[in-house]
Amino acid sequence: MDVTTPDLERRLTAGEPATATVTGLATVEDARAWLAGRLPRIRDLLAEHGALYLRGLPIRDAAGFAAVRDVVLAERAAYREKATPRTHFGDDVYSSTDLPPSQAIKLHNENSYTLTFPGVLLFCCLTAPHTGGATPVADCREVLRNLPTDLVERFRVTGWLLRRNYGERISLGWRTAFGTDSREEVERYCADNLIDCRWGENDTLRTTQVRPAIIRHPWTGEEVWFNHAAFWSEHSLDPEVRDVLVDELGRDGLPFTTGFGDGTALSADDVRAMNAAYDAAVLRRSWQAGDLLIVDNLLAAHGRDAFRGDRRIVVAMGEPVALHDCHPTPPLRHGAPR
Repeated sequence: MDVTTPDLERRLTAGEPATATVTGLATVEDARAWLAGRLPRIRDLLAEHGALYLRGLPIRDAAGFAAVRDVVLAERAAYREKATPRTHFGDDVYSSTDLPPSQAIKLHNENSYTLTFPGVLLFCCLTAPHTGGATPVADCREVLRNLPTDLVERFRVTGWLLRRNYGERISLGWRTAFGTDSREEVERYCADNLIDCRWGENDTLRTTQVRPAIIRHPWTGEEVWFNHAAFWSEHSLDPEVRDVLVDELGRDGLPFTTGFGDGTALSADDVRAMNAAYDAAVLRRSWQAGDLLIVDNLLAAHGRDAFRGDRRIVVAMGEPVALHDCHPTPPLRHGAPR
């Protein structure tokens, strides 16, 4: 077997994630064997860069992706407190998201609002879009360095707050998000996960939780910016979309609202500074069929560019991490701010 990168050396190009190109692999079993022999090097590169592209793997369908996933990830991670529509292809393989192609998705860390979240994400391109559709990444250590010191310190003291409204007409319904038809199960989950939950009219649910905005990676010990504070802020929405939602639902009825952990609202300038910090750190590469993107979910945020044409990107999550093991500051507490 002739492989051009026997020791998995990465190529660095300005504006692009670290990338290694592989040739000479004909089957998924070849890819599994090749990856199994290089897992320590892959882990080293993830710790260094946060994300790694592998180009040229013979992955053609969801089953082949799942077979590769089981080599790279020692343990699967659950998708908790769902927030976007996804297609489930079976065997814990999902579409990356089913939101409209014209809608870009801002950078974020998967499940940053849960008490246990995936430590590693795998993305694979089965069909590349005609234009656009990259999965940009940004090193969360760099994002943290890019942020204004006073903003960082305020988040360090208070954490960040997330309010969600669940309802079929405004976002995902609570049954889809929590994977159950039982209100009692939702209430137990929320109690166990430090979430305040309140039922409303028309089968709606409102939840509030406070989480740390800055944590330490449990394996590298490095501080990282890890939250959805900018991602789900109303100030990150297109102004016309925001105006329509606020007019129709009111600010208390928006699907997602974020703030400082003490309940203070984020200003437009606060959110602008956070989004600028992500933008300054962003890297992107156009997808090709067979590409595998491995992301350390704590060290790197990810998003999605708008696109045209058919785009089939599958994703799997693994190596679950408990927030308690990430030195959360401030300490975790239940529900709404005091």
